Formats: sequence, C-alpha cells, structure tokens
Amino acid sequence: MAKKAINNVKLGVFVLAGLLIMIFSLYMIGKDTNMFGSNYTLKVRFDNVHGLTSGNNIRYSGIQVGTVKRVKILNDTLIEISMLIDTKMKRYIHKNDIVSMSTDGLMGNRILNITPAKDGSPLAENGDMLVTKKSVSTDDMLETLDKTNKNIRDISQELKMTILKINNSSALWKLLSEETLPDNLRASSVSIRKAAANADGMVQDLHTIVNDIRAGKGSLGSILTDTAIAYNLNEAVLSIQQVGNHADELVRELDDLTKGLKSDVKGGKGPAHAILKDSSLVIKLNNSLYNIEKGTEAFNQNMEALKHNFLLRGYFKKLEKRQKQTKAPY
Repeated sequence: MAKKAINNVKLGVFVLAGLLIMIFSLYMIGKDTNMFGSNYTLKVRFDNVHGLTSGNNIRYSGIQVGTVKRVKILNDTLIEISMLIDTKMKRYIHKNDIVSMSTDGLMGNRILNITPAKDGSPLAENGDMLVTKKSVSTDDMLETLDKTNKNIRDISQELKMTILKINNSSALWKLLSEETLPDNLRASSVSIRKAAANADGMVQDLHTIVNDIRAGKGSLGSILTDTAIAYNLNEAVLSIQQVGNHADELVRELDDLTKGLKSDVKGGKGPAHAILKDSSLVIKLNNSLYNIEKGTEAFNQNMEALKHNFLLRGYFKKLEKRQKQTKAPY
C-alpha cells in the first residue's frame, strides 16, 4: 500500500513537472509572438521575400517588437507581408518608417527591420502600409564577392606579367644601376622647382599687369579705359580711311591722265605729242633754253662790270653793307 502511494506521488510529480515545462514553453513562445499581449497589424510589400515565413521576428531599431503574421502573394511580382506589432510601439512607429529585410546573424532566419524615418510623418494606424527599402540578399553579396574575386585574380595575373617584364628588362635594370641617375634626378628636380618658381613669378607679374590695365594705369590701360583716347583713335582711323579713299581717287585720276597722254602721243594730238614726237619743236625748245642760259650769263657779267665802275661802286658797296647788316644775327 505504501509502495503504491509512493508511485502515485512520483507520477503526480512527473505530470506536474511536464505541465510546468509545457506552460513555460507556451509562455516563451507566446512572448516572442505576442500571443498573450495586445497588438495591431501593419503591412509591407516586397518583390522577393528571400525565404521569409510566418513567425519570423520584426525589430524596430534592433528591438524585438513583433512577428510576421502572414505572407501573401498578390501577383507574380509583388508579395504582401502582414506584421503583428506590439501595441506599445504604436506611439513610435510612423507611416514613413522604412522596412528592410535582413538576416538574423550570418546564417540565421530572415527578419524585418523597421528604421525610423524621422521626418515628422503621422503615426501608423492598424492596417497601414509602410515604406520598403530593397535590401541586399546573401545571394547578391556572394555574387558580388565572386565578381570581386575574379577581378582580384585578373589584377594579380596582370601584376605578375608586369613583374616578369620588369625582371626581364635589361634596359630598365641598366638605367636603375646607373650611378649618375640620382644626381641627374636631383638636378632635374632643382630645374623643375626653378621653372615652377619662374612660372609663379610670371603669373604674378601678369596678374599685376592685368590689374593695372583694369585700373587704367599705363599707356595700354589708358587706351583701353579712356573714352577720349578711344574717340581720338576712332577719328584717326576714319581720317586714315578718308586719306586712303582720296589716294585711291588720285591714283585713278593719274591713271586716267596717263592713259590720255598715251592716247594723245599715239594719236598725234595734244602738247605731249608735240613735245615727245615733234623733233623740230624739241630743237626750238633746246635753242630757247640755250639762249636764255647765255643771256643770263651775259647779264651776270654786265652786273659784275657795273660793280667795278667808279660811278656805281659806292652804290654797290652801300647795298652790300646793308645786306650784311640785315643777315647779321641779333
């Protein structure tokens, strides 16, 4: 009888322990899924859920705030997710908060992250649709890593080929082993620095010249800024153009005169033909010039004789003295 009672006690303890374990498990499950608390529903839509299922966690700024209630396919490009959110978060979650998808750890389950928008939008109500942000999936990251790995491999291969070319280049090693190379490089560096300094000086000088010109200093500045000089230059240019026009007219008139003279000479008309073609007239002109020259010479001799005549000698001396006084400097 006592043994039966002990067995009944053991059975009761075992059953009670089982019930406690079951209640604790249900409590933990209900705590994570908000089974025993008040909650409200928010919705979000993605084109790919990457394995997200009902019961996956939802976090707000890293804090557990709810679970995925339902995953529903709307069409071939859109999937709607219903989120069961703790009512305590109703005063924090806004309509423009951003929902993204990530992984709980490196290889964990899919979760939804709600990030505050901080734009002052109204609070989200039951059934509202939140904004989504496309997240980078593990497959995308692996594909990117694969491309990066291929690029690194190609770069390594090209770098290897470059090193082989450098090692096989005797001219390069000969250049690097040249003892005068450092001195030449230093001299080149000094020359480059001097050239840069000279260039800086030239730039400064040019800057000063430009400023002076803008300020109207110097001849060029006066020409470019003084309106009176500009007006005078324009007038001078116009005068030169007018002189050029007159010169063109004079050239045309001389050309016409020359053509007329040529026409008269060829046609036997006018004084030009008489002077150039009539030999008798030329002889008469020459004789006239010769007679004038002889007459002038005789007149000079007569005047010289009169100067030495005793009757007129005094007159010529007075005249010569008067001329000297007139030419004498003051």
